[in-house]
Amino acid sequence: MGITRRDFLTRVGQAGGFSAAVVTMQALGLMPMKEVEAEQVKATTGAGKGVSIVVLGGGVAGLVTAYEARKLGYNVTVLEARHRPGGRAYSARGGDVLEFVDGTKQNITWAPGLYWNMGPARIPSVHGTILHYVRELKVPMEVCVNTSRSTLLQNDKVNGGKPYTQRKVINDTRGEVAELLTKALNGGALDSELTKQDRERLADIMHLWGPLDGKNKYTGSDRADVTQYPGAGPQEMIVNREPIPMHALLDGNFWNAELYEEQWDWQATMMQPVNGMQQISNALAKSLGPIVNFNCPVTEITKTDKGVKVVYEKAGVQHTIQADYCVCAMPLTILNKIKADLSPEVKATVSRAADSYRGSYKVPWEASTRFWEKDFNIYGGLSFLAKGPQPIWYPSNNLFAEGPSMICAGYQDEAIDGFNKLSMEEKFAASRQSIEKMHPGYGKLLSKPVFCGWKHVKWNEGSWIGAITKADYATITQNDGPIYFAGDHTSHVVGWQEGAAGSGRRAIQMISDHVKAARLGGKHSDTVSA
Repeated sequence: MGITRRDFLTRVGQAGGFSAAVVTMQALGLMPMKEVEAEQVKATTGAGKGVSIVVLGGGVAGLVTAYEARKLGYNVTVLEARHRPGGRAYSARGGDVLEFVDGTKQNITWAPGLYWNMGPARIPSVHGTILHYVRELKVPMEVCVNTSRSTLLQNDKVNGGKPYTQRKVINDTRGEVAELLTKALNGGALDSELTKQDRERLADIMHLWGPLDGKNKYTGSDRADVTQYPGAGPQEMIVNREPIPMHALLDGNFWNAELYEEQWDWQATMMQPVNGMQQISNALAKSLGPIVNFNCPVTEITKTDKGVKVVYEKAGVQHTIQADYCVCAMPLTILNKIKADLSPEVKATVSRAADSYRGSYKVPWEASTRFWEKDFNIYGGLSFLAKGPQPIWYPSNNLFAEGPSMICAGYQDEAIDGFNKLSMEEKFAASRQSIEKMHPGYGKLLSKPVFCGWKHVKWNEGSWIGAITKADYATITQNDGPIYFAGDHTSHVVGWQEGAAGSGRRAIQMISDHVKAARLGGKHSDTVSA
């Protein structure tokens, strides 16, 4: 009896790591990756006639909720605390003021035309719901270079602390692993039940995948690095550089960075809206027009006999709005702080979930020139360090442009390495040092840093939910009387606009189902045909 595919893949994974297993599965057709189609709201046109909904929060979840509700004829009002749409989908640019809950304000003074996506910055091709709105609203898109073989991987323990190019680390790792696998094949250690023909075919694959020489040795590859590129005339042919020894690769612990693009929702091709991620939210808000009310922070939510009453402030004046239903699309950190008429179970869930919110941050800089392109052959992608603010994120837009540009040094949770305990100036110094480690001498070209720590940002106080129990998730994904919930925290796609958009659709589906049942029961005077 021959070896099963499961056993074979397990052993490939053990020998070659996750990347090797993924490549093998995809080659066998066991791991297809295709776009997930956006599921339409199942409700009759005009189903919302005579029914009112107040949506709390003008981020992606709230905007999609309102967008889909209006299509069905609901009377919709959106209340947003900020002066802009998008919530965490924020493309910061010169002239903006980033305000923290403690009153700290950072005036952004980047050159005209420059921006940085402080929240979501890329859209996978498999995120069909958010891409549906991109198409429907005709938002111009461009490729987001999420990974590049020219970017750098650095660890103080190897190579004297000097970074390697990603292509060298990845391909030298592949070569060393291919050599080990071939030795296992020739020694019969992989599995004696593989047929002779299977072993020969697998050895051929290893020679190509490695690549290995005629003696089954990995001696370097032009895929990894070269000491000289081929040229015209008498210039010599390409010459490979010596490979990184396996022990150095193990010491370097580059695995997370090497496999960065293998995650199913980070694989090429990734995309971004032209001129910033906020363009999607801007398009949604523009299509909704006066439905969206800015500078209207909510202070109270109360259930009534007829639905719900919401109290909010605008220009220092208190206002009240009543509706049949409420969709709360605010971060749970904010909902937890206002007076909300929630059931004890829901209130406890909101409190626990709010405490778990992560503290993701970014530190973008204005660089006087795109030195990473001119001097390091890096066009988009991310470089990784073993310690310190990382990764280094290079822009995918305006390639080859002259003049100042943006670069980000640090995108992770601020609790890592005690970054949250540093002063603002110390944060900036650590961020600049990350650039210096990767690009010695170029840190001096950076200026106008901005620290966007989402735990501190007003009206957010957290980046995304960190952990939630199955019981709490079940609670927050159901309605509390006339109050429904939306946001990426009510999805299994946490931290992505995909989850937020899908949650908005789900909220309207739930309300529409309830409205239909109520009308069939004679509880609404305005009816539509089923």
